[in-house]
Amino acid sequence: MDSQAIPSAGRVLALDWGERRIGIALSDELQLFSSPLATVTRREGKRFPMPALLGHVEAHHPVGIVVGLPLTLEGDEAEAAGFARQLGTLMAQRANLPVTYWDERMSTARALRAIREQGGSTRGRKEEVDALAASVLLQGFLDSRRGSGDRRSSDGSASGDVGGRER
Repeated sequence: MDSQAIPSAGRVLALDWGERRIGIALSDELQLFSSPLATVTRREGKRFPMPALLGHVEAHHPVGIVVGLPLTLEGDEAEAAGFARQLGTLMAQRANLPVTYWDERMSTARALRAIREQGGSTRGRKEEVDALAASVLLQGFLDSRRGSGDRRSSDGSASGDVGGRER
């Protein structure tokens, strides 16, 4: 499905793609706040966990999906970005929802910093960190739509035209 813009009301699901895990976050209905939801583990040599991802779509009825696009520090797309785009394409087709890609640079670092600032430890909490990273990227997307946050589109440029980067 070639997606349209994600509607401005209703829950949005975010996916933070990683080699071993996919962090999942969900917004509220008003698209003001994001919350970590879950982490799906990818196992080498096993089938891709699409049923688990679609289960979250069925359970929460989002109006769209934001997929974190892992760019290099220079803003270029490397191999990991290609995998994230494949995930987005599959989700758009299977969930029949609009998908947009959002620059996820530093989302994991921000999640780790937030945990440490609250006096927490990240040891043994990889799944929580991945879900929190998904929440960080989703919050950036939500804030940009309201004009109150980091306005980086998936190409890393400062832009309020988030819709222009949707796929």
